[in-house]
Order: sequence, then C-alpha cells, then structure tokens
Amino acid sequence: MTHVVTENCIRCKYTDCVDVCPVDCFKEGPNFLTIDPDECIDCAVCIPECPANAIFAEEDVPRGQEHMIEINAELARSPNFKTLTKRKESLPDADDWNGKPDKLQYLER
Repeated sequence: MTHVVTENCIRCKYTDCVDVCPVDCFKEGPNFLTIDPDECIDCAVCIPECPANAIFAEEDVPRGQEHMIEINAELARSPNFKTLTKRKESLPDADDWNGKPDKLQYLER
C-alpha cells in the first residue's frame, strides 16, 4: 500500500510533508507534489503535515479522486518530477488555491 497526493495539492504545493518523510518519496513538479509508490513505506507521517489535506492512504482516497493513484505513479516516473528532500516555500498564491475544486485541469506535467 502507498500514500497518494490528491488534486487539492495542485497549484498549492505545500511541502511540510517532505520534512517528515523518512524515505524521500516525494517528487516535485512545477505545481504539484507526488508520492513515488515504489519508495513510500506507508508510514503515514505525512498525512497530518499537509496543510491542504491532500494526502491519503491509497485505500482512503476520497471518491472522485481515485484517478490520482495512477497519476501519482505516472508522475513519479517522469523526468520532470525530481526528488524533493527538504521543505521549501509553497507557491505564492497557494492559500488562494487551497480548497478549490476541479484543479486537475491546472496540473503541469
């Protein structure tokens, strides 16, 4: 089992979760973080650290967000998404985007 970053991370990209990850399984893209399912050890320490409440255990991914399981796996393999090992500033307008619905259309791959 693994953890999954859902749509609410898009255009926010808070990185509080990265600091607590013991295995560096987060990958960073232009406006989204993903979890590499091959690296995640299912420790769940990232879940409470996410200000956007965008991280879920795979079996707990909310209805309508199931597509994010495959997207996380796909983007974790993308050369455009690099391993992130330290917290950094979120996107400048992250707070404006936090909680907005239907953000998949804004995902930059």
